Amino acid sequence: MTGRVVVVGSANVDLAVDVPRPPKAGETVLGGRLRRSPGGKGANQAVAAALAGGADTTFVGALGEDEAADLLLVSLGGAGVRTDLVDRADAPTGTAFITVAPDGENAIVVAPGANEHVQVGAAQAERIAEADVVLAQLEIPLDVVAAAAAARRPGARMILNAAPSRELPDSLWEVLDLLVVNEHEAADLAGEPEKLLKRVPAVVVTLGGEGCVVLRRDHEPVRIPGIPVDVVDTTGAGDTFCGVLAAALAQGEDLPAAAKRATVAGALAVTRPGAQAAVPTAAEVAGKTS
Repeated sequence: MTGRVVVVGSANVDLAVDVPRPPKAGETVLGGRLRRSPGGKGANQAVAAALAGGADTTFVGALGEDEAADLLLVSLGGAGVRTDLVDRADAPTGTAFITVAPDGENAIVVAPGANEHVQVGAAQAERIAEADVVLAQLEIPLDVVAAAAAARRPGARMILNAAPSRELPDSLWEVLDLLVVNEHEAADLAGEPEKLLKRVPAVVVTLGGEGCVVLRRDHEPVRIPGIPVDVVDTTGAGDTFCGVLAAALAQGEDLPAAAKRATVAGALAVTRPGAQAAVPTAAEVAGKTS
C-alpha cells in the first residue's frame, strides 16, 4: 500500500429501507425490508481510500460505547483502515435514516450522536502530520476540520468534501487545497462552480452518473465522463469517489487522473446496496480504469 491518507470525519450506523417513492410532508409510505449497515461520510471515505484506493489510511472519528460502534470498527478494520485513533464518546454512535427509491436515489437524515465529539488531540495531530492527504467532510464540527488542516505538514493536501452543505468561515477557506462538491453544494456555496476558484485553488464537481468536472486555477476545465452501470443504490457513491480521489492524489497522481479513477470507483459502488459494503476493491477499479 502506498500513499498516506488521514480521514477526519463521521461514522454512522445506516438504517435503510426501500420505498416505492420518497414520502411527501405528512405522508406515510409503506417500505420494504430494513437494512442495518456501517456508514457515515468519514468512515465510508476511509474504507474507500483503503480498500478501493489502496492507500495507508487512518480514520479519526468518534463512536459511542455501544454495539453499533463494534459494527463500524469491524467494517473499518476489515477494509484495512487504521482505527487506533478513534475516540469513544459518552453518546450513542451516530445514526443515519435512509430511504432508497426504485431508481437507487436516496434521502438521508442523520442523528450525529458521537460525531459531535470528534476531536484532533495530540495523537491525532501527530498522525495527520505524517499524511500526504487529509480528507474531511461536514458531518463533524467545523473547528475539528480546521484543526485537522492546521495539523498537516507543509506540502500535504487538505481536501474538504463540503457535504452536507453549510456556510464555511473565511478561516477555513484559506487552508483548503481542494474542494469536492456536487452541483447542489456548489450552488449553495457560490452560485456557480467557477466562482469557487476565487476561494480555493481547485474544485471537483461531481455530477452523479454523468461523471465529474475538474476545475483548477489557470487551467481549462476537464470533464471526466461517467461509465454506464446498472444503479442499485447511490448511498455511498459520493463517499467512494472522495476516498479514492484522496488515495490517488496521495499516491502521486495528478488531479484529472485521480478524478478519473474516483469516477470509476463511484460508479461501481452504485451497483451494490449499502455504503461501505458497496465499496469496490482496488483490483475492480483498476480493471475498469484502463
